[in-house]
Amino acid sequence: MRLLRHHLRRAALAAAVTTLAALAGPALPARAATPRSAHLDLGHQDATWQSPRYAKGTGGGPTTCPSAAQDPDGAVCDRFDLTVDVPAGYWDDNPEGGVPLSIRWENPTDDFDLYVYDAAGKEVAQSAGTADPESTVIPKASGTYHVVVVPYDVHDNSFTGRAYLPQTADAGDLTSFTGGEGSYDIAAGTLKAKVDFLADDQLRLRAAPDGVLTDPAGSVIVRKQPELRRDTRSFDAGEYYGIRSGTGTDGLVLRIYKHPLRFGLYKGDDRTALWQEDAPLRWSTSGLRQSLVRGANEQFFGGGEQNGSFSHRDKTVHVANSTDWNEGGYNNSQPFYVSTAGYGVFRNTFAPGIYDFGAPVRTGQQERRLDAYYFTGDVKSVIGRYTALVGKPFLPPVYGLEPGDSDCYLHNANRGERHTLDAVKIADGYVQNQMPLGWMLVNDGYGCGYEELAKTGEGLRKDHAQLGLWTQNGLPNQAEEVKAGVRVRKLDVAWVGNGYDFALNACDQAKAGIEDNSDARGFVWLPVSWAGAQRCGVLWSGDQSLSWDYIRWQIPTYAGATMSGIAYNTGDVGSIFRRDPKMYTRDLQWKAFLPAIMTMDGWARDMTGKQQRDQQPWLDGEPYTSINRKYLQLKERLLPYMYTLAAEATKTGVGPVRPLALEYPDDPAALGPDAKYEFLAGPDFLVAPVYADTSVRDGIYLPKGTWTDYWTGRTYQGPTTINGYAAPLDTLPLFVRGGAIVPMWPQGTLSWQTRDRTELDYDLYPQGNSSYTLYEDDGVTRRFAQGASATQRVDVHQAGPVTVVNVGASVGSYTDKPAARSYRFTVHGQGAPRLVAGTAGLLPRFDSAAALDAAAAGWYHDPATGVTTVRTPSVPTDRPFNLNLIHSGR
Repeated sequence: MRLLRHHLRRAALAAAVTTLAALAGPALPARAATPRSAHLDLGHQDATWQSPRYAKGTGGGPTTCPSAAQDPDGAVCDRFDLTVDVPAGYWDDNPEGGVPLSIRWENPTDDFDLYVYDAAGKEVAQSAGTADPESTVIPKASGTYHVVVVPYDVHDNSFTGRAYLPQTADAGDLTSFTGGEGSYDIAAGTLKAKVDFLADDQLRLRAAPDGVLTDPAGSVIVRKQPELRRDTRSFDAGEYYGIRSGTGTDGLVLRIYKHPLRFGLYKGDDRTALWQEDAPLRWSTSGLRQSLVRGANEQFFGGGEQNGSFSHRDKTVHVANSTDWNEGGYNNSQPFYVSTAGYGVFRNTFAPGIYDFGAPVRTGQQERRLDAYYFTGDVKSVIGRYTALVGKPFLPPVYGLEPGDSDCYLHNANRGERHTLDAVKIADGYVQNQMPLGWMLVNDGYGCGYEELAKTGEGLRKDHAQLGLWTQNGLPNQAEEVKAGVRVRKLDVAWVGNGYDFALNACDQAKAGIEDNSDARGFVWLPVSWAGAQRCGVLWSGDQSLSWDYIRWQIPTYAGATMSGIAYNTGDVGSIFRRDPKMYTRDLQWKAFLPAIMTMDGWARDMTGKQQRDQQPWLDGEPYTSINRKYLQLKERLLPYMYTLAAEATKTGVGPVRPLALEYPDDPAALGPDAKYEFLAGPDFLVAPVYADTSVRDGIYLPKGTWTDYWTGRTYQGPTTINGYAAPLDTLPLFVRGGAIVPMWPQGTLSWQTRDRTELDYDLYPQGNSSYTLYEDDGVTRRFAQGASATQRVDVHQAGPVTVVNVGASVGSYTDKPAARSYRFTVHGQGAPRLVAGTAGLLPRFDSAAALDAAAAGWYHDPATGVTTVRTPSVPTDRPFNLNLIHSGR
């Protein structure tokens, strides 16, 4: 019941701050007995304590513990007071960044959870996974802390707790330097280091204070080591040794300073720094950090999923296993960051880290070793090189980009007795309400299994939805379940809550289980992960309660995750807890522009907390049902656009959802407060969600270029900021880039399976010269990996009175590729043409959209919207054709 434990814990903490205060605040000083405690200072640097023995667990979080006064001997939950007394500035350059705290128990199948509160009762650290030991760090600890250990799932077991004050040492002077042909060995006393120059302008630097270079990650993250780049040579520059790769100004130069040992990576001119250490490597009891000079305007991105943030200058980023699913959490973090100075770095480790992007930049992991891969280039190319190392984003099946639905349909304590086949009734509801549905999770693993699985899968497929299961603790029946029709997997914290290599292995295993037992692509969701998870799963930001604030901080979260090569990061539509019609609709609007979304049913109540509410998008009635339908159908129509972006991500590592700073790196306002709460869906759509109870959106920042309001056709010239934008409930502020070419499925499409394959639409925003290449394959099998796919290029040239559209032949083949299809072009912003000519001659003009729909080919101009719609006859897909829209007689 690990997920349920988090459901209960998050709900209780959000709803009852007074309970927390009673736990860690006023109740703590009122203990009947003298509390066990320890004092850490420069004279007392280590503390341990032994817990009582617990016959059984609480099955819950800290809110299930009685107050300290009611439990003075720790018979239900263990308490320990820790006072930390260190000099001012002690933590400023300490690799571990605070006091490490851990608990270890005898029986590894049991589970204790660790929570730390400051003197005011505020939670400052926790470790509530399933690891043994559980460990965390009290950041920049100073003062008294109250440690609460919850015996969550325990059977006659106790634990030993430990806290220590980490001590530091620095690398000394260089004592040896040898090597060649791309690989070099370095020493500074007992510290040993190794530098490898790698293909594609990569560099690997390893160092160990004890002289032993290890690789605990092995091949789990980096599946295949890149080849050495052997065209290197070294030289002595007096103050430093240099290692040059390539010739002339090409390649790189690594400086190895002698007194003391420091490193710096430069461009081939040996003058332009990419990064430069300002101090030697520093290590502590169980940590090591690198300290770098920060550029005057240098910006930093990455760290995986960082809830509420995408840009990290002047911020401290935690990279660790976490189940804090609110703003400030980092449950899908990654030990990688990228700098606008022209480099990125991946720490090849499963150890937690703290990255301080102040001046200087200090990045450390909680282990006494350095193993870092450095990549060079602009931000996009660094993301590409990083993901080439740890795994490019996987290509989801097309139904994975349709909405998903999930609930427990067997023995649901929240809903009363139900049966797995009841899921089909919900799928029927999507069909009846004309809302797309791609897949369903029909159990939750926590006491909710399944029955009649094959029959359930058959019923769902009749509604064009795929069967999915989530799992609490493993995949023992995966082969049989996949053969019964399971095509989607969701992993949960009771199994992957340890994160790191455990979660990564589970993700790879779940994906492989689908693929080893069917011809389908694996489609996996998980809430806790590590570097490399983009190769196998959709990362989900966990259990949250609905609020306007919740909508706000998720916007930069998913855009920021893209900066670590995470192509698919998402949260529940409308959250898992609480339901409000207006907030649900606002949340669904903008999430329709995320690649992967789902609703989580069965745990929500209304905003009063009294009435059980499900999360299907039609349950609130009008006007909400119609608005939700509008955006879900738009999401479905845009699948050719989103699917092409997904295919591109498998090559570039760059996902569809992007902060403005990725596409407009030279625009300082792309890092400003307005741009933080909007994002780009691919390069063409700018989405500015409404995250407050208002019908007016202020602070919409549009970067350089022409932007067209998707709903009104009004154009804006960027850079500009729009205030007072009218955004009633049915309107998501949405803008399209000038020059955009957007492929779409026909109006009314509700499923990838039932779409009209004889027609493809293109939404055009002509401006100068632009081009677009559509990607297509069968959408579900892995045959694309052997080349079963097709691409089709469209070029648009707009100059003066003529707009020319050239559609190339569809190159390639795949199962069920249409031999011919008609095309519908909607052309924005050009006014009514005088005539439209195709490859075969002039096309007839019609006076209404209905008349055009009834014809085989022709065109119609709508004076109300200014949009010209052109419909072509059926054209063989292996042949090119063109259109000419002529706007005057010249």
